Amino acid sequence: MSDIDPVTLAVLKGRLEQIADEMDATLFRSAFNPIIAEARDACHGLYHAVTGDTLVQGANGLPIFVGAMAFAVKAVIDKVARDGGLEPGDTFLFNDPYQGGTHLNDFRLVRPIFRDGRLFCWLASVGHWLDIGGNVPGGYNPKATESHQEGVRFPPVKLFTAGRLNQDIVDLLAANSRVPMSNWGDLNGQLNALDLGERRLGALLDDYGAATLATAFDAFSERAEALMRSAIRALPDGRYAFEDVLDNDGISDDLLTVALDLTIEGDRMVLDFSRSSPPAQGPINISYATTVAACYVALKHVFTDVPANAGCLRPIGFVIPDTTLLGATAPKPMAGYTETILRLIGVMLGALAKADPARATAAPFGTINALSFSGHRGNGQRWVMFSFFGGGLGGNPESDGLNHANNPISTATIPPAEILEASYPVLFRQWALRPDSAGAGRHRGGLGAVYEIEALSDAEVFLLGERGKVAPFGVAGGGPAALNRFSWESEQGRSSPPLVSKVTGVPVPAGRAVRLETPGGGGWGDPRLRDPELVARDVRLGYVGAEAARAAYGVVATEAGHLDPAATAALRKGQAA
Repeated sequence: MSDIDPVTLAVLKGRLEQIADEMDATLFRSAFNPIIAEARDACHGLYHAVTGDTLVQGANGLPIFVGAMAFAVKAVIDKVARDGGLEPGDTFLFNDPYQGGTHLNDFRLVRPIFRDGRLFCWLASVGHWLDIGGNVPGGYNPKATESHQEGVRFPPVKLFTAGRLNQDIVDLLAANSRVPMSNWGDLNGQLNALDLGERRLGALLDDYGAATLATAFDAFSERAEALMRSAIRALPDGRYAFEDVLDNDGISDDLLTVALDLTIEGDRMVLDFSRSSPPAQGPINISYATTVAACYVALKHVFTDVPANAGCLRPIGFVIPDTTLLGATAPKPMAGYTETILRLIGVMLGALAKADPARATAAPFGTINALSFSGHRGNGQRWVMFSFFGGGLGGNPESDGLNHANNPISTATIPPAEILEASYPVLFRQWALRPDSAGAGRHRGGLGAVYEIEALSDAEVFLLGERGKVAPFGVAGGGPAALNRFSWESEQGRSSPPLVSKVTGVPVPAGRAVRLETPGGGGWGDPRLRDPELVARDVRLGYVGAEAARAAYGVVATEAGHLDPAATAALRKGQAA
């Protein structure tokens, strides 16, 4: 372990995390776009001067960006190594998903921090911008077959050179968006966050000096590595396989496989995704960096005590061939990366549960349901609304899954209906829990939700979702959850997408609505072992219908949720027989 006393190390850890937290807060409070300001689809951190490895990340940023941002900073380091000319006051901008990005909407700003004339570390910010061109407003184009149809792609470029703004870059950004003012506001929010981070880090360096902070960075990484090795060592050696599927790629209506072969040997783990499907035609591919980042998120869900820095990945080996959709290269489309990383995280949790059944958790709802509305206001101004939506989390050995939660890829929050209605010409007719959507189990899954959204002016709607064909799975005898469902009002009645979970350019005239019914989480354990009183309570609350209580749980209750103990005992005895 690096030579630094524990008290100083704890103080520095707190102050460094506070810097990243303040950067997060600065952007959340100043962004124009609700996906950053309300949903908190952003992240800030400090990164190693030479390797780009994550040193410190804020508590409120998206965990999925931890692994990916290290690759992003390394892309800037590589550019500097090629081109030279790094100066104090430089700031790089890019969104290239193949160079440490995730998808084109996520814009990254990377800034070098110098101390006594030498590069000390990097600060970086990433945020999801609302629209960056492409065929579909909002960027989630289910029909894209190459990245050029998803939006404009920026490799790492200098937005600022020695503190001077390169206006040409700003002009290009504005010319390639349907909502340039929204992006301009988000860009300035990210720049303000970097400015604040630079000031705070400068004050910390004044207090402790560069040598002490560098020693602390080494200590943080060493501790994360040691804790991860200890956690792996506690699992039994062996090879554990798990796989799950995606509905389709938006082009061809065929299932695609995300497969993992996990090998544990001593204090090391190898994650081999070679059996996964080849790169897809449509936009559900992800890059090597994104796959690594998703694996990190899954590991953090299982090993919660391991700190959030790059040290925790040192004991992990990755096999992610570019012949799979998890290691895709340019120009494969990647707008729907969120759907694929959700399946990947579920596969990781499934394989780890085989290694340690006590950690088994049923599948969460597994789709963000990326929904975009677009139209023109009465004054001719273009509007673009993008949002994601909640569902149920899986049951686990200790409790039921959460109702109407966000997915396990992040700490983002679902934008409130009031914010979306205030920002765009839409009206939520319904926002409610979805009855009978949770997987049955001794600990049932959480419930999904029902959203019905009316357009107040003529609009087009686009959806890139998942879990429309294969439901979130249960474990340890638990049942699957309900499938994802999307529909809209048309002259023919209620219509649904031919590809179930993906659709492009549906006209929604003013006064008509779309309806999204999200999945719940899978169940954990045999449903017939669930306490009948809990099942009756669920019936009273409207979570489970009386018919479903009888069929899935062997519990007899009235529609009002009054339990019949004798009939329940007889029914369960008959089912067991």
